[in-house]
Parts: sequence; C-alpha cells; structure tokens
Amino acid sequence: MDKSTSLKQLIFVSTKEKTIMRVFVTGATGFVGTAIVQELLAAGHQVLGLARSDASAQKLIEAGAEVHRGDLEDLESLRSGAAQSDGVIHAGFIHDFTRFKEVCEVDKTAIGTIGDVLAGSDRPLIVTSGTALVSPGKPATEDIIPPFNPAWPRASEQAADKVAALGVRTAVIRLSPSVHGDDDKHGFVPILVNIAREKGISAYIGDGQNRWNAVHRLDAAHLYRLALENAEPGARYHASAEEAITVKTIAEAIGKQLNFPVVPVMPEAAAEHFGWFSQMAAIDCPASSVWTQENLKWRPTHATLLTDIENSIYTK
Repeated sequence: MDKSTSLKQLIFVSTKEKTIMRVFVTGATGFVGTAIVQELLAAGHQVLGLARSDASAQKLIEAGAEVHRGDLEDLESLRSGAAQSDGVIHAGFIHDFTRFKEVCEVDKTAIGTIGDVLAGSDRPLIVTSGTALVSPGKPATEDIIPPFNPAWPRASEQAADKVAALGVRTAVIRLSPSVHGDDDKHGFVPILVNIAREKGISAYIGDGQNRWNAVHRLDAAHLYRLALENAEPGARYHASAEEAITVKTIAEAIGKQLNFPVVPVMPEAAAEHFGWFSQMAAIDCPASSVWTQENLKWRPTHATLLTDIENSIYTK
C-alpha cells in the first residue's frame, strides 16, 4: 500500500459495477483456494496468494496471481501479506487430523495475526468455517451461533468475532461437509470411496437417513467473492447449494459406481468400519442457505454432488 494513503483511504480502483481490490488469499493453492483465486482474477481483482513451496508458487504464477512466500505458521508472512492488501480471504487450514487440536490453534492464531494488521482499516477479512456442527439434527441457518465445542476445537468463528471487536470488517463462510468437484482428493466423498474400496462395500450407518449438505467448489468460490465485495460485517454465510442429502443416497451412488454392495453398518460397529471418520459419517447436518442467497444474490449453478459421483469423478 502507498505510504501516502491512510488506512481508511484504501487503494481501490473503482468501476461502475464494482471496486477492484488486491486480495491476500491463504490456502490459495488448495482445492477450494484454487477456485477462489480463479474467481477473483476473473472478476478483475488482483490476487496475492500464500505459497509455502516452489510447486505452489508456480501454480499461482500460472493462474496469473502474485506469489507471497510463507505458511500459516509463519506469522510474519501473514502480517506482511495482509499489510500489502485491500482485503483478505483466509481459506487455508492444515488438514492433519492426527494433530487436530494443534492445527486448530494454528488457525486461530493466524486469524488473530491477520486481524491485528487489518484493525481499524475497514478492510474485509473473510474467514472459513463449516456448517456441520452449527445445528446437528435440524436445518442450520446463518443466524445460529453455536457455542464452542471442546470436542471439535476449531475456533475460526470465535477468532473472527474477536478481531471484529478491533474494528475489522469480518464475515464467515461456512462450507458444507461435502465441497465437491474435479480434483477433490481429500474431501469427505473421497474418504467414503477409499473406505468402500478397502472394505469391499459401500456402507452407511443405521438407516442412513442422516443428512449432509453439499456445494460445488466453483459455487463456493463465487460466494467467497460476493462476501468479499458485499458482506455485512459479522455475518455468517452458508455455502450450501443442496440443503440435505442422505448419507444412504451418497453410499448408494458410490456403490453403483464401484459395483459394490451397499449395506448398513450398525451404530455399535461404525467406529470399526469407518475409523476416525465414523463421527462425520453419522452426523445429521442439513443446512439452509436461503438467507445467504437472498442477501448476496448467490445462485449456485454447478453440478450437484450426486451428478459428480455419477460422472465418475471420484471413482475413475
């Protein structure tokens, strides 16, 4: 940012339709982050993407973004990236479930570090969370603020609220349990496919009527951009294109593609069959995005989860 420009006089290039920003993106080369970068660039924004490796840096260069070397545990790199930008999308997370509590702390610290740089500037900070634990058993809506759950220590939303108190214009994108699409290698559907291949059956728990919500990664990326440009301070937005899909239906679609039998697993045997993933395989987490769609004019247009499964993108 030009030193002659105050924090409240940000370097924006305005057009009739929108304001062009230089956006710092964490997780910029991940499954969702890659789509966010493409979405921002296509809309005319400039992107400064966080990259921890030469391969990630090359990926950003090929996309047309600027490279900012560092990672989520390099706090100085986060400070520097945020200081150079007109807004930040924090889509990065270390997906290492063997040290989940630790990486949740890394996430919380990263948000706080970025927030300290943006404090008092009115620059937007978009933080990533999830819909899965907002309101288990009944449709989650954007106005529900769940209490912190020590059994699931990710505290992205609490960290966002804390930096909002510093004068940061924060908003939260809650992603669906299944963010699907081409190149999805580590999401929940690939996990179910890998378990099915290992066990020789495509399974669900009990009657399989527990529900997930889902969104295509390109629709999710579009929502991030809309939130960056138009979010209400402190708002939660649901990246949920499909409110409720039963896990049994998902298991049946996977079984059809793999030509495996589709069978129920009793709850007492779920941990043995699904391992660490058994809690998520059992969760009932429908989520509405009616308010999100109305307030940000977000209209999901890409393939549904079942269409992606039926097109064999997970079973090739």
